[in-house]
Amino acid sequence: MKLLVISDIHGSEYYANKIDEIIEKEKPDKLILLGDLYYHGPRNSLPDKYNPMKVAEILNLHADIILAIKGNCDAEVDEKISNFEMVSEYVLEWENKKIFLSHGHKYNLDNWPNVDFDIMLYGHFHMGFIHEESGKCFASPGSISMPKNQTQNSYLILEQGSIMLKDVDGNVIEEHRV
Repeated sequence: MKLLVISDIHGSEYYANKIDEIIEKEKPDKLILLGDLYYHGPRNSLPDKYNPMKVAEILNLHADIILAIKGNCDAEVDEKISNFEMVSEYVLEWENKKIFLSHGHKYNLDNWPNVDFDIMLYGHFHMGFIHEESGKCFASPGSISMPKNQTQNSYLILEQGSIMLKDVDGNVIEEHRV
C-alpha cells in the first residue's frame, strides 16, 4: 500500500492544488493528513492564496482515501466543511509495521505515546525529516505550505519498506528503509 503523508496546509489554496498534482503523480492508496488543514494559526502569517473553503473543496474530492488527524489549529467546526472525519491519533498497520499518527503538538520525538509502534509520523513543527532512535523510526512531512528553518515545502511517501521525504516537485530529499 502506497501512503502519501501531508501536514500543515494551513488554508493555502495554492498548496492544496499542489496536493492534487502530487496525487496525480504519486497515485497513493491512502492520503494521510497530519493536521492543521484550514486555519493559519495566530503565530503564522497568511499562507499563499489563503482560502480555507477552497482547500476543503479540494480535499473533499479525495475523501475516499483520506485518513485525517486533527491538529492544534483544527476545530470541531472544520469537520462540518470536511467530508471526512478527523481523529486525534491513529495506529495504522502498514507492511507489518505499526505506524502511530499524530499531529505532533502532543506526541513527538521528545514525548512518545504509551502505545506500541514501529514508526511515528507527525507534523506541527513545519520541518521535514526522517530519524531513527531506539529501533523506532520518526518522520515528518514538514509543512506543504509554510516550511520553517530553511526546510522545503515537502511531503512523505511510504512504499515498499521505504519512507521518502520529497519536495513538492517530487524530488527525493531524504530516504530511509524501515
